[in-house]
Amino acid sequence: MRILDVGCGDGVLATRLAQDGARVAGLDTSADMIAAARRRAEAAGVEIDLVEGDAGGLPFPAGHYDCVVSVATLCFVDDPRSTIREMTRVLKPGGRLFLGELGRWNLWAAQRRVKGWLGSKRWSGAHFRSRGNLIDIATEARLTDATVTGTVFYPPFGWAAKVMAPIDPWFGRWTTLGAAFLVVSATKIPKITPETEPS
Repeated sequence: MRILDVGCGDGVLATRLAQDGARVAGLDTSADMIAAARRRAEAAGVEIDLVEGDAGGLPFPAGHYDCVVSVATLCFVDDPRSTIREMTRVLKPGGRLFLGELGRWNLWAAQRRVKGWLGSKRWSGAHFRSRGNLIDIATEARLTDATVTGTVFYPPFGWAAKVMAPIDPWFGRWTTLGAAFLVVSATKIPKITPETEPS
């Protein structure tokens, strides 16, 4: 399986996917992160095609990947729609897109907003999105079967994680409201051929 990790950072996920047997490419805007990802892959004994680049203009051919993954990338881009269109473009028809994003309505987001107001460069320009935002973006990119699952419903305190983590999956089955992390799963619409066109 060919997998592209957009916003791969220091390569934790990309390395794990390569260890599981996938043919992985990773892209990040930071040369430092690409260098760190390269060191991680070498230490793990796996090969990953690592590229410094922009998620809004992916330097990969159309229809090349079986799966595109991206974790906490949309929250740092100004135009998420063009980014998702690019991810969709490089997917094969029927390919899967998985996004992990920081949710809008939760205590973690509130804490990050305050940090941004107080001058944090990382959080001052971040965009936190809701389930509805993410579904709309996926639909506009002609993705289908889009679902959003929530996780991390507990507040940003270590003791709360210990107490609430065991019941966290239960909340995720019922709602995304209050989830600090949202996971989007969607499929690129397969090409319609004369054999598959509805009559």
